[in-house]
Amino acid sequence: MEFIQDYILAHSMEVSALLLICAYILIASEKIHKVTVALLGACLTVILGILSQSKYKNCELNPLYFVNYIDFNVIFLLISMMIIVSVTTKSGVFSYLAQRMLAHTGGNPKLILVALSLFTGVLSAFLDNVTTVILVMPITFAISDRLNIDPTPLLIAEIFSSNIGGTATLIGDPPNIIIGSAAGFSFMDFVYELTPVILVILLAAIGMIVFLFRKELKASADRVAVIDADTNSVPALDRRVLWRSLTVLAFVIAGFIFKDFIGLDASIVALFGASVLLLFEKPDLIWREVEWNTIFFFMGLFIIIGGLEASGGIKLMAQWVLDATQGSQSAAAMLILWTSGFISGVIDNIPYTATMAPMIGEIRNAMGAGYAYPLWWCLSLGACLGGNMTIIGAAANVIVSENAARNGHPISFMRFFGYGFLVMILSLSISAVYVWFRFLA
Repeated sequence: MEFIQDYILAHSMEVSALLLICAYILIASEKIHKVTVALLGACLTVILGILSQSKYKNCELNPLYFVNYIDFNVIFLLISMMIIVSVTTKSGVFSYLAQRMLAHTGGNPKLILVALSLFTGVLSAFLDNVTTVILVMPITFAISDRLNIDPTPLLIAEIFSSNIGGTATLIGDPPNIIIGSAAGFSFMDFVYELTPVILVILLAAIGMIVFLFRKELKASADRVAVIDADTNSVPALDRRVLWRSLTVLAFVIAGFIFKDFIGLDASIVALFGASVLLLFEKPDLIWREVEWNTIFFFMGLFIIIGGLEASGGIKLMAQWVLDATQGSQSAAAMLILWTSGFISGVIDNIPYTATMAPMIGEIRNAMGAGYAYPLWWCLSLGACLGGNMTIIGAAANVIVSENAARNGHPISFMRFFGYGFLVMILSLSISAVYVWFRFLA
């Protein structure tokens, strides 16, 4: 037994890398639930001695204590925003906004696609992508049924818009939350550096989608005359919940914007806002709405990657990038942007970002914050926008695909890929031009 432990300690980098690779393979294969994979990998990281289960060692804080590698800024921010979104959703405001917007399209399928895409993209900048598509999908099916058109183009457009819009802010997509915490970026840093280019990408992508689906976005004259009664009617709103939740949400976003002035991290601001809302709700009911699968997935993943970081594997990866690009900032930026895009199109972008963020942190330590600054934004753009390439590239993609199949409109892997690949190439090409002129020229 001692021989095995000594061997593992002597080869901790190889063992931790093997654990991470096996976790990636199992997550991608979907043979075992990804949360189970992450938790098993985390336990093995501690059991094998790569990280320690003891908080203290020789009466001093143990730097290898596994809890140290869990980024609780990310965890608390995710939980808090899930609570705030859950309470806000109860007011009915999101359904109200979507339906009133669609009421002004006149039943034109092309205008409906544009309206849904813009609405989804903007909403995804402030809510998580899964919540956004869940809110928009019922409206989509109601409209398509009434117009007797295939909802697939609308659903695919919503996926693209959700992933693009989520890239615009700190809280729009989990990879950005990871990057913001690792790099120390504020909400306004993301707004300043990413929101302008994301608006351009969103408009360009919507234009491409309308062109690609131009033959399918047609409805008969008698169908165009009337949109579903639910769309034109005014949905019921719980005004007390509405004003309470929107007030808290406004203060939370203001807290994100003035983070440096008030001296509080985004996670604490969001946690305080969520706690205030819970004063007026039944906490037991709200806790059920929190996506605990996502939370425990993050925690397990942080521990697995922490093992690779503690063993020196992340530092070795950073050195490889510097060697491969011969220290060129421009080459490193483009490598990270395009590699992130293609890899995130094949595997979940959350574990990928959680692995890459510490690596860029090591590059920052070696080359300085100025050198690493554009690399963070390349990681965000690549990881988030790359999720549009395949139907398994992001959680929102999977959710929409499953709901479409249940409603009798399955979206095949290859059909989605045919459109997703083009949208991803367009998005990353615009991103590459932006990164070059904004940071590198």
